[in-house]
Amino acid sequence: MGDLEVLLPGEAEALVQALQSFPLWEMGSQGWCRQHEQLEKLNMQAILDASACQGEPIQELLVSHSKIPTLIEELISVEMWKQKVFPVLCKLEDFKPHNTFPIYMVIHHEASIINLLETVFFHKEVCDSAEDYILDLVDYCHRKLILLVAQNNSIGYQVSSEGDFELSPLQELQKQAQTMEFEISLKALSVLRYITDNVESLSLSTITRMLSTHNLPCVLVELLENSPWYHQEEGQLKRFEGGRWQIVTARDFQKLTKVDGQVWIALYNLLLSPECQSKYNLNGFNKNQLLKLRALLSDVLLDQIPNLVELQRFLSHLAVTEPLSPKKDLVMEQVPEIWSRLEKKNGGKWHAIAKYQLKHIFSPSDQDLRLQARRWAETYKLDVMEALNPEKPKCASCNAEASKRCSRCQNEWYCKRECQVKHWQKHRKACDLMAKGMGSVKEEVKA
Repeated sequence: MGDLEVLLPGEAEALVQALQSFPLWEMGSQGWCRQHEQLEKLNMQAILDASACQGEPIQELLVSHSKIPTLIEELISVEMWKQKVFPVLCKLEDFKPHNTFPIYMVIHHEASIINLLETVFFHKEVCDSAEDYILDLVDYCHRKLILLVAQNNSIGYQVSSEGDFELSPLQELQKQAQTMEFEISLKALSVLRYITDNVESLSLSTITRMLSTHNLPCVLVELLENSPWYHQEEGQLKRFEGGRWQIVTARDFQKLTKVDGQVWIALYNLLLSPECQSKYNLNGFNKNQLLKLRALLSDVLLDQIPNLVELQRFLSHLAVTEPLSPKKDLVMEQVPEIWSRLEKKNGGKWHAIAKYQLKHIFSPSDQDLRLQARRWAETYKLDVMEALNPEKPKCASCNAEASKRCSRCQNEWYCKRECQVKHWQKHRKACDLMAKGMGSVKEEVKA
């Protein structure tokens, strides 16, 4: 493992071996919370190992202990909880939480798992170890891409206003869940790209589901056209990068982002690999959608991803030919099972699950909250969190490289004193809230 360690090798193996799936009604329970903390540690250690380029033991442990299917099942379980149980919970008359942190942990669980999967799915053996559950993961990624296309810039992008600091705890929780959904969807896009890197080893059912059932090439074209990771605000172009919205400078305007790159590489894999070319139906609609890419394949883009020259040639050939329809072979198609199994088991019980969790899980005592705060303070250490960020911090005012941090909240960065003074009125209320929250955690840890 790397120089900076969250887990010792033996400790990491013990945590991986202990990973298990929880039923929906147990989400947020003590046992579930312990596993969530363990997942966070595995997630952080996997990122540190990948950054250090010294081998990736977490990925190897997940494969050797066959835990990738477990992670996929947990991912889809928490997705279902957020869609089916969380809205019911928010509407209960007696749901008036004084502290929303336990619920936030459940909402954040999906982000933790997809982030871990994004880190390890770069390796072919991880994709292979998912076995039949790869179908469920493809369906999950497709749902997130459709969400990105449908929202088209509204998800994740929140304009700060005076009213934002007057929200109730429940409203603030709902807002955080919506913002988090955007980041989760971008992570799912990366996972899907890594799956397409391994089309030669995917089952026929998986390829058929990507190309025919979900028509992912056309979904990806739609994503490139809309590019929801870009946003115009007050005459300035911003893009979502490094976990936050950043102003696009003139120097960086034509620089390819990681998200753009993932979409283009996924398209390249799905359209040019022999396994997919023989199975994708290039009918009139699909052909017209794909030809939209020709306008986006600029010389600057081709300089950054030279392999796309082959995609450009393919599109030029497609424009002047009528491709043959793929052979219709008889296929015994597999179908994803996790979502349907969970819905069959819990369908019609969403209200009962919400009532149970309100009474037994999301109404913790002050002692339980203090214990949880202590555990989280031990999990999230400042030196580790800084090491997890591969990019140098940017100034909140001018977006230049920053070296000075706000001394009160430790959250915002500035390149010079003048920028901090200029940005203070925008940052003041958020700073007050952050400083107050950090003070509360420190008091609970000492207690």
